[in-house]
Amino acid sequence: MTNTSALVIPDKIPFLSYPSPRSSNKSLKHVLIFFIPGNPGLISYYAPFLTALHQLLQEREKSPDCNYAYDIYGRNLIGFADEDHSPPFGSLTSPDHGATTTTRVILPFSLEQQIALLRSDLERLNRDCRVYDDVILIGHSVGSYIALELFHRHHVSSCTVPIKAAILLFPTVSHIARSPSGQKLNLLATYSWLDNYAHAVAKGFVSLLPASVLSFVVHKVMKFPPHAAEATLDFLRSKDGIWQALHMGKDEMRTITEEKWQKDFWEEITSTDTEGEGEREEEGKGKGNKFYFYFAEKDHWVADACRDEFIAARKQNPRARTEIVIGTEKIPHAFCIHHSETVAEKVKVWIDEITGQL
Repeated sequence: MTNTSALVIPDKIPFLSYPSPRSSNKSLKHVLIFFIPGNPGLISYYAPFLTALHQLLQEREKSPDCNYAYDIYGRNLIGFADEDHSPPFGSLTSPDHGATTTTRVILPFSLEQQIALLRSDLERLNRDCRVYDDVILIGHSVGSYIALELFHRHHVSSCTVPIKAAILLFPTVSHIARSPSGQKLNLLATYSWLDNYAHAVAKGFVSLLPASVLSFVVHKVMKFPPHAAEATLDFLRSKDGIWQALHMGKDEMRTITEEKWQKDFWEEITSTDTEGEGEREEEGKGKGNKFYFYFAEKDHWVADACRDEFIAARKQNPRARTEIVIGTEKIPHAFCIHHSETVAEKVKVWIDEITGQL
């Protein structure tokens, strides 16, 4: 018996889209802000954040000196909505005697598959919706790692998507297994039976709770606001969501280890002047590559030592186009639960800087 993946059903993937009210104005520069969620990858967790960011950018567009139109798009990671794939995880496929005689079991999607599928989606948006002048990636948690990988693959390939910058929120970009929560998740691997069946145990426990009890726990005990409570209940009640989250989480432990990006990846893009010589682009004018990192002062998914080592490496490269902030506001890793507006305000300032609006 071998493993295989389910078929992705693209038009069933939940998404959020916030087009600019000036999208039809051809005289403006059009920017796509492409948001990538963390794990669990439900875009509905981020509705207040993306709504707040959209409203802030709309206000910016009203300024007479703003020549940009900002579209925002974000979608679920694959596997977190039962309708976005078929057949369900754990299904057995019958042997295809024309190609294989082996029965295969359907497993959740890997981190690499998420990256590849998002890359295809980004290329589709830039092709089918409109050809954008600039694309800004925003990633949260493992979404930050995915954003960096998308940027890196653009950096080393002939991809036509004009990725200009990336904003990484509470990023898990190196040695995630050394974080407090990563160490706990890694404990599953020490017990083979639990490693193999943790998703079934978790789903079985949730299934035992009456719907009213589960709703009470999420709304009253966890004190989640309505958007987060509904997203959590959708996640817990889904057939495959818990398995997808655990499967991908374990894959993150194996994949997000030593930093793999080369030194020049962090550096600015140089332009060519009329005489053909490379020229350093001016800082802070919306030119060249920019990376913005927002780390929490304490983050249960980020080891302090690994974070500090990552920051030190950026500081050692004088050509690195990175801005790194360690927040002191005590905003938690899951900022999208209670702190959407605060983070949206920070992100809006960075978008202004990226596009030269400051």
